[in-house]
Amino acid sequence: MYSPDDAQRYADHHTTPESPLLARLNRETHVQLLHARMLSGHAQGRLLSMVSHMIRPRRILELGTFTGYSALCLAEGMTADGVLHTVEQNPELETRIRRYVQEAGEEARIQLHIGNARDIVPTLAETWDMVFIDADKINNDTYYELVLPQVRPGGFLLIDNVLWGGKALDSYPIKPSDKDTLAVRAFNDKVQADKRVENVFLPLRDGLFLVRKI
Repeated sequence: MYSPDDAQRYADHHTTPESPLLARLNRETHVQLLHARMLSGHAQGRLLSMVSHMIRPRRILELGTFTGYSALCLAEGMTADGVLHTVEQNPELETRIRRYVQEAGEEARIQLHIGNARDIVPTLAETWDMVFIDADKINNDTYYELVLPQVRPGGFLLIDNVLWGGKALDSYPIKPSDKDTLAVRAFNDKVQADKRVENVFLPLRDGLFLVRKI
């Protein structure tokens, strides 16, 4: 028998390593910040980069920058003239994000917006090839409906933390009643029933929805 932790360690060992810059950002986030688990991390970061390389997006939108790790991963697969717009609500993270974007040489291609996504996204006159939603989970549905009309047909969305620590599962031993869990469950069910998209639920880390707009 093997445990999920064993499987994850084996998977990590057989996944292309982080760049030195990403490894440093990963380590710094875990040492210096609370809620470091919000960082995408090695395995998910490589998946984001891989999907981006497969799609070769020209325009990416990210909701929830945190320390910038996922934005840097997503930017790896953009076209040369690509631009990634990333929205972070916490102004205390701005200096750190901008420092790492600058160190990566991506100042021209990663545009950081500090504020509420519901206010900022409508001001961005773009058609998105790819959207990554990794913000407050209670508003997943709000963000989804906000951005889906701006995603091109055939474009992709990825939504993080859709397992929500296992609380999204019917088999979770305690019946959840908190608003975040109920929102995640309702959102997952909505996407599954949404005829505007095709979707695959990936049980990577805390769950990742891969969605294609029809």
